[in-house]
Amino acid sequence: MRVIVNQVEHEVPNQSMISDVLSLIDARPPYAVAVNMNFVPKTDHAKHLLNENDHIEVITPVTGG
Repeated sequence: MRVIVNQVEHEVPNQSMISDVLSLIDARPPYAVAVNMNFVPKTDHAKHLLNENDHIEVITPVTGG
């Protein structure tokens, strides 16, 4: 199944969850996740089922002045 993560296309198995994609891209906390422009709480990452062509954004905070 095809998903887009931070504007990069990835192939993942059917029935993949957000947590699977985070492992695939080796995401390191802290980060926030949105699927199709909708925020998904961390507590839902392991149970949020992805669909073909979903757009996933993994956003890391930026600090500084």
